[in-house]
Amino acid sequence: MKDKTYSTIKSSAFVPVIIAALFSCNNGKVDSYASGRFEAIEVVVSSEATGRIIEFSALEGMQVAQNEVIGCIDTMQLHFQKMRLLASNQAVRARRANVSEQLATITQQIKNLEKERYRAQTLAKANVGNTKTIDNINANIKTLEKEYEARKSALEKGNLSTDKEGAAIELQVAQTEDLIKKSIIRAPIDGTIMVTYAKEGEFRATGQPLFRIANLETVFLRAYVSNVIVNELKVGEQAIVYTGFNSENTKEYSGKIVWISQEAEFTPKNIQNRDHRSNLVYAIKLEIANDGYIKPGMYGDVKFNID
Repeated sequence: MKDKTYSTIKSSAFVPVIIAALFSCNNGKVDSYASGRFEAIEVVVSSEATGRIIEFSALEGMQVAQNEVIGCIDTMQLHFQKMRLLASNQAVRARRANVSEQLATITQQIKNLEKERYRAQTLAKANVGNTKTIDNINANIKTLEKEYEARKSALEKGNLSTDKEGAAIELQVAQTEDLIKKSIIRAPIDGTIMVTYAKEGEFRATGQPLFRIANLETVFLRAYVSNVIVNELKVGEQAIVYTGFNSENTKEYSGKIVWISQEAEFTPKNIQNRDHRSNLVYAIKLEIANDGYIKPGMYGDVKFNID
């Protein structure tokens, strides 16, 4: 096997990955190398409710499935709040008027007057009655009709106000139910719990972190390459990724380029070679299927086969 020259640049745990990209020609074929550090998709799960943690089963290294229940924050006060709102809503709904029943008396009076008007009109046609009686009945009917419309309008407005008040209470009930739902601590993704920040019995406020979870089935290698090499790369291309510090524990993986930065940046300051600090490089990210060996933070090397 022909000698291949590449350099691996060491990095601090608190700074971005450091990369050196070198290449050599072998029979017109360029084998390009870069070094980087593995990372995974991580999610910091924070409390969505305020209260005491009454159950919390998260342990570092534990495998969990998406939406799996990890714990719960005390919801007793929220339960009492919901019960109070439901009782208030029942009281409000009880005030709603039955419009037809409230207007039944006036409706009956109008019907009675209409019957009397019919009899008066019959008598008037027979020259037995007089038109004054008919006029008085018509006047009374008009008065009752106006009263009917006025009372109907008032009752409907009252019911509308009651409905709006009830709808507002129902919205508060929904908000309380949502808070109760958010009091249940769930895993947002399939993955491994990396770090826990809380314990059962502790008090947590909304927004405070509870644990950090990472999906380790697929990891990513972030590396930096020179503008000479980046011009030969494109998203979707395959590459070979190596892990390990010596020939005895080196493992080889297939990686796929999933992202290439569109902007150049200066080589990170902690690069050991002073002459390279002013070089412009491009960040790239490769996706690798993890067999369980790769851990976030480990270093890896990548080789690109460029014609």
